[in-house]
Amino acid sequence: MNAEILHYRRREMLRLMAAVPVLLATNAGANPLPVIEVYKNPSCGCCGRWVQHLKSNGFIANINEAPDMSTIKARFRVPQDLASCHTAIIAGYVIEGHVPAHAIRRLLAERPQALGLAVPGMPVGSPGMEGSSHEAFDVFLFTSEGSKKVFEHYD
Repeated sequence: MNAEILHYRRREMLRLMAAVPVLLATNAGANPLPVIEVYKNPSCGCCGRWVQHLKSNGFIANINEAPDMSTIKARFRVPQDLASCHTAIIAGYVIEGHVPAHAIRRLLAERPQALGLAVPGMPVGSPGMEGSSHEAFDVFLFTSEGSKKVFEHYD
């Protein structure tokens, strides 16, 4: 091997070794996200796209195929007026419908006293429901007592 190639390889190795402490420091303070358990009907395409949205935002999702979603919603006490097509559980919270990853991250950071978050229905433009048009939608924070309030608004 000629000296020029050896010099190049040595220089590249030194450059990579110098980057290791920076990479370790960058990831050392990062809090890993808990796994999100997603319950969805096997034939629902938008649910799969919502899971892809979560994964592209750093979440790890376990998919649970559930042909009878009404049983799942009853089990996790999802209010009927907040229902959507899929239900998920993360860190003890219920996530109903097309909730953006940003709102879930905020929920996990703030840890409010609540049952979970919901985006009722299937608003066009929400994660998993992207299309040529877009409608404003709200993410609701809801409690086991039945109260709800807007947690985030998306235009």
